[in-house]
Amino acid sequence: MGKNTIRLTMAQALVKYLCNQYILIDDKKEQLYAGVFGIFGHGNVTCLAEALEQVKDTLPTWRGQNEQSMALAGIAYSKSKLRQQIMIATSSIGPGATNMLTASALAHANRLPLLILSGDVFANRRPDPVLQQLEHFNNPTITANDAFKAVTRYWDRISHPEQIIHSLPQATAIMLDPSDCGPAFIGLCQDTQEIAYDYPIEFFEPKIHSIPRPRADKKYIEEAINHIKSSKKPLIIAGGGVRYSRANEVLRNFATKLNIPVSETIAGKGTLTHDDPINIGPIGVVGSTSANYAAKNADLVIAVGTRLQDFTTGSWTNFKRSTKFLNINTSRWDANKHLSTPVVGDAKVCIEEILKELNNFKFERNWLNTTKAEFSKWNKLVDDLQTPTNSPIPTYAQVVGLINKSAKPDTTMVTAAGGLPGEVSKGWKVKDLNTFDCEFGYSCMGYEIAGGWGVAMATKNKSVPVILVGDGSYLMMNSDIYSSVLSGHKMIIIVCDNGGFAVINRLQNFKGGKSFNNLIQHCKVKKPFAVDFSKHAESMGALVRHCENLFDLRDAMEWAYSNERTTVLSIITDAYTWTPGDADWDVGVPETSDRNEVIEARKEHEKIRSKQRVGI
Repeated sequence: MGKNTIRLTMAQALVKYLCNQYILIDDKKEQLYAGVFGIFGHGNVTCLAEALEQVKDTLPTWRGQNEQSMALAGIAYSKSKLRQQIMIATSSIGPGATNMLTASALAHANRLPLLILSGDVFANRRPDPVLQQLEHFNNPTITANDAFKAVTRYWDRISHPEQIIHSLPQATAIMLDPSDCGPAFIGLCQDTQEIAYDYPIEFFEPKIHSIPRPRADKKYIEEAINHIKSSKKPLIIAGGGVRYSRANEVLRNFATKLNIPVSETIAGKGTLTHDDPINIGPIGVVGSTSANYAAKNADLVIAVGTRLQDFTTGSWTNFKRSTKFLNINTSRWDANKHLSTPVVGDAKVCIEEILKELNNFKFERNWLNTTKAEFSKWNKLVDDLQTPTNSPIPTYAQVVGLINKSAKPDTTMVTAAGGLPGEVSKGWKVKDLNTFDCEFGYSCMGYEIAGGWGVAMATKNKSVPVILVGDGSYLMMNSDIYSSVLSGHKMIIIVCDNGGFAVINRLQNFKGGKSFNNLIQHCKVKKPFAVDFSKHAESMGALVRHCENLFDLRDAMEWAYSNERTTVLSIITDAYTWTPGDADWDVGVPETSDRNEVIEARKEHEKIRSKQRVGI
C-alpha cells in the first residue's frame, strides 16, 4: 500500500465511498446516502454486511421483512426528501434480488432514485452453479440480476474491485440528474466483494453534491413566450417535477401574476394547498370536474414537470385537437411528447426566465374566474359526498373526508393503487405543501404501508404520516407494520375493507363484464369470510381498533394521534359507491361477446376513442 492508496476489500471501499457523499439541503450538509434497507443472505452477509456494521452510526442499516417492501420504503423516503437524499436497498442473490424488481420498476416509472446493491454469482465461476444461481446454457454471463436492466436507469456488475472507482460516481450522477433520475443497480459478485485492493485515497475524499438546474435553449424560451401571449385560455398542469425542482412558490407566483389557473396531476398534488386562489383542482380520470372543464376549453396547456400519463390526459381525450401544448421538463423525452413545444430545462429556472421576459403581461381574470367558479361547484359536490349519513356502511369519500379533517396541517397522506387514489386525489384537501404521496405512476399495490414506513423516517420532525390502504393491498404487503414497530417510526394506518378488489370490479362491470374474481364473494372460494385486520396488525405489535362506523373512526383517530406506536384502524367500507369523475380512460373492450352488456360497452368505448388526439 503506497502513500496515496488505502487497502480495503471491495465491499469496504464501496461503503466508505457512500459514507463520504454529501448534499446541501437548506444550506445544511447532509448525508447523500441516508441509510440502508437490508436483508442479508449468502450473497451479501459475509462481506458487505461486515463493511456496513463498521459504519452503522454513520450509515444506518434497517432490516426489512421483504426485499420489495424495503425498496419501496427507500423510494418513499427519497420522494419525501424531494429526491435530495438517496436510500440503498441490499439483498443476497436469487429471490432476494428479484423481489426488488417491482420496486425498481416503480422508481423507474416515477423518476425516483434508489441504489440497489445485490449479491451476484462468482466472477471466477469456480464453484458454479452456486446456490440460487440461474444457468443460461448459451450465455454463462447472464444471471437473475440481468432482469434489472429493463427497470433501472443505470446497471452494472462488479467483477473486479477496481471497477467501483468508475461505477459508483456514475450511478450517483444519474440518480441526481433530474432528466435521468431513477434507480441504479449494481450487482456485487460474491468473490469480488472479498478481494482487497489498493484504492486511491482521493476516491474517498468527501464530496458535496448538488442537483443541477439545466436552463432551456433561448429559442424555445422565446417560442414559449409567443405561445403564452397568443393564447386566450391557458391552463397549467403541475406535475411531480414542480415539487422535485422545489419550484412550488415560483410556479404559484408565475400563475398568480399572469392569472392562469393551475391544475395538478396525482404526482403534482401538493404543489399548492387546496385553498390557494389559483388552484382549480386535480385533473384527469381521477380528477375534478373543474380542472377537466378547463382542460376541455383551454387553447394552451402549459405542462410543467409531468410525463402526461393517461390518467392525466384522459387517454388524450381531455383536450381539443386544436389545443397547443407547451411542455417544461428536464427530460427531453417528456418535453417532446405529443408534438409539444419543448422547453427542456429545470422547472424553477425556466419559469423564472419566462416570467422575466413577459414583463408586465397578464391575462384578464375572466378565464381564471370561470375555472374558479367551476372549482367551487366541485368542492360543494365533494363536501356533500363526504358528509356522514345514516348508512350503516360508509363510503370511501366519507372515510377520506373524516381522516382529512382529523389530519394535522403537516400530515403526509400516503396511498397507492386500487380505488383510493381516485378518492384521495378528488377528495383530500392538502393543507401544507408536499404532504401528499399517492403512488400511481406504477399503480403498485403494496406500496402503502412500506411507503409509509419510508415517509415516517423522512418526516420524523413532522406529524406522523397517515396511510390509507384497501384490504386487497393490505393482504399483499403488510409486514412493515412490524418494521415500523421495531424501528420506532410511527404511522397511523387506516384499512378500508370493501371485500376485495372493488374498483376493478367496478371497471369490469362498467365495460360490460360480469363480476368475476375480484370481490371475494365472486371468487372461487368455499365460503367467503372476513379477515380480522385489527387482530392481524396487533399480532405484529401495532395498537389497533376496529371501527364500526364513522363516529368510531373519528374517536379512534384522536386516540391514534395520542399513541406512541404505529396504530392500525380498520373499517368496513362500501364496495359500490364512488366519487364521480368525468374524464375518459382507454382500456381494451372485446369487439365481440355473447354478453349484450359488452357489445354496448364496446360501442360507447369507440366513442371515447374517436375523441383521442391521435398523431398530432
